[in-house]
Amino acid sequence: MSAPGLRGGIERFGNTVGRVLNRGGSAAAPRLDLSHDIILYLEGITVSFDGFRALNNLSLYVEAGELRCIIGPNGAGKTTMMDVITGKTRPDLGSAWFGQTVDLLTLTEPEIAEVGIGRKFQKPTVFSEHSVFENLELAMAGNKSVWRMLFAKMTPEQHLRIDEVLETIGLKDHRAARAGSLSHGQKQWLEIGMLLMQDPALLLVDEPVAGMTPQETERTAELLVSLAGKHSVVVVEHDMNFVRSIARTVTVLHQGSVLAEGSMEQVQNDPKVIEVYLGDGGH
Repeated sequence: MSAPGLRGGIERFGNTVGRVLNRGGSAAAPRLDLSHDIILYLEGITVSFDGFRALNNLSLYVEAGELRCIIGPNGAGKTTMMDVITGKTRPDLGSAWFGQTVDLLTLTEPEIAEVGIGRKFQKPTVFSEHSVFENLELAMAGNKSVWRMLFAKMTPEQHLRIDEVLETIGLKDHRAARAGSLSHGQKQWLEIGMLLMQDPALLLVDEPVAGMTPQETERTAELLVSLAGKHSVVVVEHDMNFVRSIARTVTVLHQGSVLAEGSMEQVQNDPKVIEVYLGDGGH
């Protein structure tokens, strides 16, 4: 391939990196103010689609460094809530703040990623033909030039950062493996690692253990619990056994609103929750 053709291919690849990581080219990101120990404020959020209220006056507060589980039946509004937080959906009413000073409703999706919110979708999206190490290296590039990054020598600090993330996600022994050869669970961990390379303050994780083996599920629980503290983590999940294994505070959504909130024990003994969710099998 000629140099211009090679460069064009890399630039297209770089655009793909940006889409996967949900990063953009915004200038200076607003400073995150956690002086009140709350990282996410959702207040009175209402979203309607063709007359159907996906979210109905939803209010939710997530503390800095906490691990929050969000549960609820299908159609409860869980995905729409995450869409609002990440800028994919604009609410009809309400406010969404990241810390004290960042108004999420004024930012684009790439800008929201830039200020420190990472989202992991249910289906893992990794670069299958590249190694685990290269996936993390590309994630570290963020909105920088992929062309420049691929041909620049990595600093010792960058190597150390990748090593730290490999250790965190349990893939240190697979650093040279092609990402496409990983198991489903390992791909999920790699994508979490790609988000961690951006050092998000808030990590949104959608049904992380769907399709995993029991061993992978257990390892995923350990991983998410280990992230809490340094990061705030919001997990949307249907697997109630998994939620019980990691839950500190659980929020139950129903018909677009918060139905109940508290410890797992409080929530699972709440008559309203039993009636609309747990009593119906609870998945």
